[in-house]
Amino acid sequence: MSEEFSDADLESARLLFSGPCDFVLGVAGLEQLPAADRTEVAFAGRSNVGKSSLINGLTRRGNLARTSNTPGRTQQLNFFDLGGAVYIVDMPGYGYAKVSKSIRNEWDKLIRNYLRGRPNLRCVFILVDGRHGMKESDEHLMTMLDEAAVSYRIVLTKCDKSKKLEMEKIKADLRAILKKHPAAHPEFLETSSLKNQGLPELRATITSLI
Repeated sequence: MSEEFSDADLESARLLFSGPCDFVLGVAGLEQLPAADRTEVAFAGRSNVGKSSLINGLTRRGNLARTSNTPGRTQQLNFFDLGGAVYIVDMPGYGYAKVSKSIRNEWDKLIRNYLRGRPNLRCVFILVDGRHGMKESDEHLMTMLDEAAVSYRIVLTKCDKSKKLEMEKIKADLRAILKKHPAAHPEFLETSSLKNQGLPELRATITSLI
């Protein structure tokens, strides 16, 4: 489910995302953050939810964000400059047990402090695997965002891989969960990086925040 965009909105977004998009830096500590001089959007999700594939699909670049079969590869905040207009931030994957507790705690601390201290952060897109639905670790991040008063929106990934009845149940469960979280956008986006499903609408959503 998502709002409708005009052809002009979709074209404007297409042009922005067809322009330059470059890796700026990886941030392991808040003192390394770039100046908060433009709109910022962040992408978060469980390890192997398809976050890197989605970012690559949005920007039409095969390897802008590194993809890996090894969960937990993204261990810092990776900043990408989209046309000088917006920072796209690839956040560390979460919910993967095979990293040490100390590393998980450091990630949590970095994410929590980043969310609370970034005035230009307009939206966090939480990616949820469309085959499996919301997990406890996703709701943990949602609660962190509620407490930090940061707007966020759910993006279902890999929607081409789910059967229709399974997807309907996942979406019904998700609607019920969203009603309990004050900072959540009431609507969510359904995407497939492989099929290009929902990517034009997600580009337009991001462009509308600038």
